[in-house]
Amino acid sequence: MKNFVWSLCLICLAWLMTMAPALAGDSAHGGQIFASNCAACHIGGGNVVNAAKTLKLADLEQYGMASLEAIKTQVTNGKSAMPAFAGRLTEEDIEDVATYVLAQAEKGW
Repeated sequence: MKNFVWSLCLICLAWLMTMAPALAGDSAHGGQIFASNCAACHIGGGNVVNAAKTLKLADLEQYGMASLEAIKTQVTNGKSAMPAFAGRLTEEDIEDVATYVLAQAEKGW
């Protein structure tokens, strides 16, 4: 019986290791943050200021932005026409909006 339980545990562990890692933040809350702070310029994953730099996965990948860390850095510090949201949003809010953006990009907006 011990061998059976041990084998079952190993099978479950192996299965869990093959699953894609969960995104860190709360995507639903990130959607609310996005709607309130980002959608005016990035509606539907677009970019009204620079049409070439959208939030679509292909563009995020092209510009080295297809990771939570890169998106969090961009939201926190801003760049070019994009304002910095450090001080306006909490670190948790920024984590959540980055999670939302990456999840939406992976879904195709």
